Amino acid sequence: MQAVQPDLQPLVVGDGPQRAALEKRLPGTIFTGFIDNESLARHYASADLFVFPSRSETYGNVVAEAMASGLGIVAFDYAAAAMLIDHDRNGLKADFHDSAAFVAHAAALCRNSAQTAWLGRAARQRVERQAWSRVADDFLATLLQVQETAHGKPYSAGI
Repeated sequence: MQAVQPDLQPLVVGDGPQRAALEKRLPGTIFTGFIDNESLARHYASADLFVFPSRSETYGNVVAEAMASGLGIVAFDYAAAAMLIDHDRNGLKADFHDSAAFVAHAAALCRNSAQTAWLGRAARQRVERQAWSRVADDFLATLLQVQETAHGKPYSAGI
C-alpha cells in the first residue's frame, strides 16, 4: 500500500497478541493500543479506508462500524465481511486463503480514492438497515413465525 501511496500513514487500532510482531514488521505504523469507544469513533471518522485482515474473528463488529462510518473496506470473505460486503459494490473481499488478492485489493483502494469513496458511501447505505431496533424486530418476527409453525396457530400475547 505504501508503494502505491508513499504518504500513507498506517494505523493499527486496538491491541492483541500479535502487536509486538506487527510492530517489528510494520515500522512507521502508529499503534494505538486499547482505546475507548469515543476515541474509536474519532479514528473511524478520520480514516480514509479500513483494512481488516482477520481470519479468526467470528463476527467482527468493526466491519459494520467501518461500513457505518462510510469507509472503503478490504476484508477476507469470512464472518461479518462475508455477510455484509458485496464485492465491488460496498467493499472488496478476498477469498479466505488468498492473501495476494487481499493485498492487491488494499493497494487498489490506495490507488483509486474515487473508488474508495464510492464503496464507502455504498457501505454506509448497506448497514443503515442494520439498526438494533430493526434487528430486534426481525428476530421477534422470526420467533413468532417459528411458534406459529410449531403450534399451528398465531401467537397473541398482545405484541
